[in-house]
Amino acid sequence: MWLRIGCLIIKELLAVWRDPKSRFLLVAPPMIEMLIFANAATQEVKNVRIAVFNQDLGIHARDLIARFEGSPNFREVRHLQSEAEIAPMIDSRSALMVLRFGQDFSRLVASGRPARIQLILDGRRSNASQILASYAEQIINQYNAELAQVHLATPPASSVMVRIWFNPNLDAKWSTVPSLVVVLTALGGLMVTALSVARERELGTFEQLLVSPLSPREIVIGKAIPAFLIGIGEGTIMVVAAVFIFRIPLCGSLLLLYAGMAAFLLAIIGVGIFVSSVAKTQQQAILGAFTCMVPMTLLSGFASPIENMPEWLQYLTLANPYRYFVVIVKGVFLKSMPAHDVLGNLGPLFAIAATTLSTSTWLFRRRAE
Repeated sequence: MWLRIGCLIIKELLAVWRDPKSRFLLVAPPMIEMLIFANAATQEVKNVRIAVFNQDLGIHARDLIARFEGSPNFREVRHLQSEAEIAPMIDSRSALMVLRFGQDFSRLVASGRPARIQLILDGRRSNASQILASYAEQIINQYNAELAQVHLATPPASSVMVRIWFNPNLDAKWSTVPSLVVVLTALGGLMVTALSVARERELGTFEQLLVSPLSPREIVIGKAIPAFLIGIGEGTIMVVAAVFIFRIPLCGSLLLLYAGMAAFLLAIIGVGIFVSSVAKTQQQAILGAFTCMVPMTLLSGFASPIENMPEWLQYLTLANPYRYFVVIVKGVFLKSMPAHDVLGNLGPLFAIAATTLSTSTWLFRRRAE
């Protein structure tokens, strides 16, 4: 039995290796996507353009505007001459935020009375606008604190000391790149498995495979192991790139990381075999693989926290292998996740893997009969 499966594994690996397109698709796209997404898929708001409409000629308004101009978060601060310029500035996306100072701003500040600054934000980019508003509030609060010291006002009753764990510099790549390891590792395992049977059908060799001494279960094992090995290889490339190219600290155990990767790939390969059993052509297999991969990626907590999703979607994510492997990868990379926490996420992964592999094997046998 194992000799027959070994021959099929060698045949599958040679089929992938000898095809230049397959070699290119397995190596080049994941590396390109890693380089692009690591720099593009970020929640940070930097180098944005804002505008100021200042109706006040006093020193306090000028000082505060100078602080916005000196902030590294803003690429350019445009000065508007009239209120009529505000709407076109936001409508045309020329500025994400407009600050409006009233005529009596400096006079109210000098007299110790509350002075208002109006922030006009582009709601079409709601997340970026919220972050930008917090930047503006931080600059204004710092200016208010310095004014209080100058005028010997009563200090606040308490102060806040911020200490950030696991990512002290709030570098977005430290959060994004480990998640990309998950997505791009799944891409290799899923695509190879989804295309394997479909390729046999297109080439007309699937019937020859069925009349061979291999049983349907042995065929499934022979198709799954090469995809598993290729997925481990791609995952290793992604981990190496994360550590040595993007300088992401790997604080935890590699053994625990690869245990999670193995369980995750088994779950993904089950999905790939299911897609491959249903698809009749490689084009259908590619479409089916992306149909499964996109929702699983979105429901993994990669783009937005699972806690922010509707309750029924949160229950749906419990069957998503991405969800658990994202926790493992981020935990091992950034905080040296202990073994018992990793095992708590490995359990659901192995349960999902057992379900997907058994279901896809049953479907493959039904389709092969």
